[in-house]
Amino acid sequence: MVLFVRHGTTPTTGTVLPGRARGLHLSDAGREQAEAVAQRLTALAGRPTGGPVAVYASPLERTRETAAPIARALGLRVRTERGLLECDFGEWTGAELKVLMRTPAWTTVQRTPSLFRFPGGESFTDMQQRITDTVARLVARHPGETLVAVSHADPIKAALAMAAGTHLDLFQRLVVSPCSVSAVSYGPEGTHVLTVNSTGSLADLGLS
Repeated sequence: MVLFVRHGTTPTTGTVLPGRARGLHLSDAGREQAEAVAQRLTALAGRPTGGPVAVYASPLERTRETAAPIARALGLRVRTERGLLECDFGEWTGAELKVLMRTPAWTTVQRTPSLFRFPGGESFTDMQQRITDTVARLVARHPGETLVAVSHADPIKAALAMAAGTHLDLFQRLVVSPCSVSAVSYGPEGTHVLTVNSTGSLADLGLS
């Protein structure tokens, strides 16, 4: 099982498209969210199949800062995984969302993202393939085990859409909030989406 965790809130969350820009750290609220999700994840330690055995995070500061208390609470270390990186927004990196929303391309981003490539950056299709390949590799590394993958909203939504058999053009309908947990079971019997955007108790996750 893979527990996808979006990083916590930053000073620019909801106003700027930071992309892969370096130097963006969690806000005070984001650090509190990271501590809270770490405590929620410890509830999985008592499951019959065991708790998480590994914590992976994208290389950016905000994901590693979110992963740190999770790893600490679970008695693990944070492993950096480039495949969990945010989408490469190219020339849109650092732009204000209110400005981008007024551009003609924004409609394509929201309604038919499979047709869009960010100027000088990555396409949504490439991003989905990247995160899917990364997850497959991590699952193969930990067969039958649970792991935590701390990433970003768009890659997580793309991974969830693939797991659910949903077309990429519909992935914007998914909501992945800061420090929410989305869980997917990968196994011989297929892929099952167990929860999306959870901000509550995880004690009974996957036990039904």
